[in-house]
Amino acid sequence: MKPLFSQAELEAIASALGDTEAGLKGTEIELLISTCGMTDPGPITKRTRIYNAFAQSQNQRRDRTRVLGFIRHAMKPARYVREPGRYEPMRTNLNFALAFAGLVVTEAGDIESVPVATTLSEAQRRASELRADLETRGVHPDVLEFCRAELVADDYFHAVQEAVKSVAAKMRAKTGLTDDGSTLVDRALVGNPPMIAINSLASVSEQGEQRGFANLVRGTFGMFRNPTAHEPRIHWPMSKGDAQDLLTLVSLIHRRLDASYMPARG
Repeated sequence: MKPLFSQAELEAIASALGDTEAGLKGTEIELLISTCGMTDPGPITKRTRIYNAFAQSQNQRRDRTRVLGFIRHAMKPARYVREPGRYEPMRTNLNFALAFAGLVVTEAGDIESVPVATTLSEAQRRASELRADLETRGVHPDVLEFCRAELVADDYFHAVQEAVKSVAAKMRAKTGLTDDGSTLVDRALVGNPPMIAINSLASVSEQGEQRGFANLVRGTFGMFRNPTAHEPRIHWPMSKGDAQDLLTLVSLIHRRLDASYMPARG
């Protein structure tokens, strides 16, 4: 049986979801409480309203199912299509609160288990240290944004995984393709000419460099996108040193894509 949230954890979660600047709106809270079958304590302050609904449900049912359901419904990305800027600030605040319960909300809105945080500053410290080291290496700005506390809390695995996703996103943005993984690489970086070229392709050596770059990106996707979709994260431990090296590699890929061009196609 899963442990119940402590009072302190419920208060932190409610504070994140009901934050004045980055939290849910009153109408959203009302709808979510109803959707999750909780008792609505009424239009009091947002944080208190959420906390009271959570506490009453958990105390009455002796489980945290409906609290987790509320979080899942609240963090569905589709809810924020019209206001996408609200999503990440709320997710960041929520993940700091959930860290002490050993949970994290992913970018896709899923709730996953992570090692329980022991101190408030632990995740923040690890994130800032990784970012500082990568800044010293001159890592690409698009990679640095993945050195966030909620991402590096789980042995740096999530930061690397999300950074790799950003490579695919950049390739799709440049080409208009909607593919992913090796299919995206084959359609974008392979061909005569390819949709994305990293050099003039004028010599055998440059054509070989293009093929090598395609293989590098394909291998990166294969290592960090495909297997991890099917394996528990506990089987993919990652040290800080590994994360530094891998994020530097992703930075190289970003820089080559930034300097690339799209050859005219007949």
